[in-house]
Amino acid sequence: MHPTPLAATTRGYPDSGNTVENIHTGSIAVVDVHGRVLFSAGDPHYPTFTRSALKPFQALPFMLSGGPARFGLTQGEVALLCASHSGEAMHLEGVQSILGKIGLDPGHLECGCAAPLFYEFTGQPLPTDRTWTPLQHNCSGKHSGFLAWCRLHGAPTAGYVERSHPLQQAIRAALADAVGMPVERMPVGIDGCSAPNYAMPLSSLAHLYARLAQGAADPQLGGAMGDLFDAMTARPDMVSGTARTDLAWMGAGGGDWVAKIGADAVQAIGVRSAGLGIAIKIADGNNRALHPAVYSVLDQLGLLKGLDEQGRALIEQYRQPEIRNARGTVAGDIRPLFTLAAAG
Repeated sequence: MHPTPLAATTRGYPDSGNTVENIHTGSIAVVDVHGRVLFSAGDPHYPTFTRSALKPFQALPFMLSGGPARFGLTQGEVALLCASHSGEAMHLEGVQSILGKIGLDPGHLECGCAAPLFYEFTGQPLPTDRTWTPLQHNCSGKHSGFLAWCRLHGAPTAGYVERSHPLQQAIRAALADAVGMPVERMPVGIDGCSAPNYAMPLSSLAHLYARLAQGAADPQLGGAMGDLFDAMTARPDMVSGTARTDLAWMGAGGGDWVAKIGADAVQAIGVRSAGLGIAIKIADGNNRALHPAVYSVLDQLGLLKGLDEQGRALIEQYRQPEIRNARGTVAGDIRPLFTLAAAG
């Protein structure tokens, strides 16, 4: 199977209707807690680099070693281990707190320097008089967890992003065990933050999130999964930030949905009450096509029916987003194109 059209961008005038301008293809997998594909669009087993959707599972070695209790991490700080944060004050303070608890400083972070995502997502102008440090990088929470694992196990803190480092070997082994896949079948690449990232079938990513949503009930990774789910759903603001999609999805779900976006249009969601995991990949990596596709999946699965007015308001903006030009004029929209197919 191949990716299928998932979303279209349109352009037009109010009095003449909209015409399709671009079509974005992709694939969707909806699985149960056993990994069985229930619904799909395109190729549910599409090989996909997981990008930041992998973050909760990159934290597994630290969680399984009792790291949060050893260093006294708060629930918000555990959420930061899974975050693509916006670099807001609460995020920076949280990362600094983790580093302080393990006796290190931002100079030990090997994620590189990047401007905070806060400005991009809120539309505020990026300051021109600032010098950014690794602390502001959206992956600094994950990297502080990496360093915490190193301190916990007496491993070198320098070079912790290298594939040969004991930390990365531990992550690779834990991930392969969780997915039930030989390590050699998980292609590896360098992520935007310099850490190794892994590709897997979209259905496998969906299965990880179905299990994450079950938390402590997961038969293999119960305690770790429980702590990760509880932290992410209690503090979605730490996982993402102001005006971010993961904050909206988890806020709408009211503690039932756990969500994590990944770069280049990857989205994973776990739904506790329905026992479902959802993974979506837009083939060309265009995030603007991703969000209405996510909304449509949730709608087609009937997961929006139980939302209250506040929950619906949080995510309505993603149903069929308007496209506006530089003057603010509505020039078109982005709309989903697919219907989920039930597994035969």
